[in-house]
Amino acid sequence: MRMVDIIEKKRDGLSLTKEEIRWFIGEYTANRIPDYQVSALAMAIYFQDMDQLERAELTLAMAESGDQIDLTSINGIKVDKHSTGGVGDKTTIALVPLVAAAGVPVAKMSGRGLGHTGGTIDKLEAIPGFSCDMETTDFLHQVQSKGLAVAGQTGNLTPADKQLYGLRDVTGTVNSMALIASSIMSKKIASGSDAIVLDVKTGSGAFMKTLDDSTGLAKAMVDIGANVGRKTMAVISDMNQPLGEGVGNAIEIQEAIDVLKGNGPEDVLELCLVLGSHMVYLAEKASSVEEARKQLEEVIENGKAVEMMKVFIESQGGNPAVIDDETLFPQARYQIDVPAVEAGYVYEIATDKIGVAAMQLGAGRATKEDQIDLAVGLKLKKKIGDRVDVGDILVTLYANREEVEDIKDLVQKSYHMQEGEPAPTTLIYKEIYPKKA
Repeated sequence: MRMVDIIEKKRDGLSLTKEEIRWFIGEYTANRIPDYQVSALAMAIYFQDMDQLERAELTLAMAESGDQIDLTSINGIKVDKHSTGGVGDKTTIALVPLVAAAGVPVAKMSGRGLGHTGGTIDKLEAIPGFSCDMETTDFLHQVQSKGLAVAGQTGNLTPADKQLYGLRDVTGTVNSMALIASSIMSKKIASGSDAIVLDVKTGSGAFMKTLDDSTGLAKAMVDIGANVGRKTMAVISDMNQPLGEGVGNAIEIQEAIDVLKGNGPEDVLELCLVLGSHMVYLAEKASSVEEARKQLEEVIENGKAVEMMKVFIESQGGNPAVIDDETLFPQARYQIDVPAVEAGYVYEIATDKIGVAAMQLGAGRATKEDQIDLAVGLKLKKKIGDRVDVGDILVTLYANREEVEDIKDLVQKSYHMQEGEPAPTTLIYKEIYPKKA
């Protein structure tokens, strides 16, 4: 085969064969195709798109380009959950023990944060002693014996995707639905789960800003899942304001624990119940999504969910005493209130700016080399729909430095007020299922 023939074929809007896609990925991963030719193909895909079968083959080829996690030694149907990222999104931290408490084995590979969205691994490391660094055999053994584990992604998971993404990032081809969907799903497939629940965010703090784009991405990923033999569904959830009240690392862990105790923020609890219900149902531990939800509500009420959180923390080297003693978490030296400078009802929050504010405090990374401060972050005191008077506290900053005027200004500019009460917010916009044959 010749790469130029494949480029011309896609340029002309024709579908690539399985053999052509597999050859291209194999040769590129082996560094036998130059970047400029791959850039040309990525641009051709950007303009001409890919059909469902092409997307599925690209996903499988990237998943098989490196290490793959074999979960067959773990009893039961293994269900993974993936979020497209947002501000204050601590659902994985609550969902893992919540779903495991309902009898579903959860083998979760997670990553670190970069930019204004946080990473699950970073947040979990706010628990003293907790480690996500484990060998695959230990990871599998823990899931089999304890029912749950969260590990950092292996360095050789989907190397083709890493190479291709790095190229897309500098050639203006990131926003290709086919390439985004196959990139995300290749990592999920390589992680070995039998079923996948996707949380696709939409709004000002999400990668996809509009509902149409979020719906398109969700459908693309669900279709890929169906075409590669994984039970897959997607929930489109709101990211026009931070999820819950806390944004940070230790702060979000504490909020997730509150959810498992049954007293966390309503939006976090509801999203966890929606996503978790689908996970339990896909794992065939319930005959319906409604029954699955009742099971999850029950394990929260009877304390099994928070007990599973203790098992989770202890099995990965952490101190389970943090569940009942928040002072054991890293503590910020200062708590600084940010007052409102105008009155009215909150009708809009620039969620990405709130994420940037947390990052500037030290809770996130601007570059991969940045060190994270696990103690810092912020808590929202006012959200969309709340009435605000001048001087009311919008947000409390948790900081390890006193000079934060720039961050206070950024937070104040993130809040937009209006005179009348806005319409109620929507948390769950859509649920996307595979097309029936």
